[in-house]
Amino acid sequence: MSKYSKDRAFTNYIHKKLAIPLIYNCLSWSEVQLRKDYSRYIDMMEGIDYVFRKGNSIMSVQERFREKKYKNFTDFTIRYRRDSNKIKDRHESEYYKMKAHYFTYGIIDSAKNELHAASSFIKYAIVDLKKVYEKLDENKIIITDNGKNKCEIIDGNRLECPVKYNLDGSSSFFPIDISYLVKLWGDDMVIDQKGFL
Repeated sequence: MSKYSKDRAFTNYIHKKLAIPLIYNCLSWSEVQLRKDYSRYIDMMEGIDYVFRKGNSIMSVQERFREKKYKNFTDFTIRYRRDSNKIKDRHESEYYKMKAHYFTYGIIDSAKNELHAASSFIKYAIVDLKKVYEKLDENKIIITDNGKNKCEIIDGNRLECPVKYNLDGSSSFFPIDISYLVKLWGDDMVIDQKGFL
């Protein structure tokens, strides 16, 4: 099984077992069942994993879940580039295509190899991606290949986020510190959370 398939199976399992009952049901968000071909298309082309409905509102979501060894991190990560991919059209990753309204990021209470023992989230956050992309467009969030490990607040009102590289050389990503988003631009950057703030 490929790394992508394993990651997708892990995310799908956590989505069904934990995220639906512990996050989305509490927000009265109902998952919209999409045709498989359309679901695959919006995942690959628009960075949307799931679509939800609440009353007349429709919410699209990108999800990423991590095992408990990541519990001390205060950021969520967005995939940036895949420059080693042989297909040039695939060099730009989810950052360049993401159209999801929200990003749900969670750390579960078990290791990945003990997945069936997972019973809750140590922490999770639903980040308003529309607001994050506004800050990127305004140059208030800056993505930079500066060799640093974490985001930093600079000039008192901007967030500098470093490009990080996966050890296997497959891709790069950048972290965005959730607590810094709220510190700089208010509680409405995160619509729901546990353990990050």
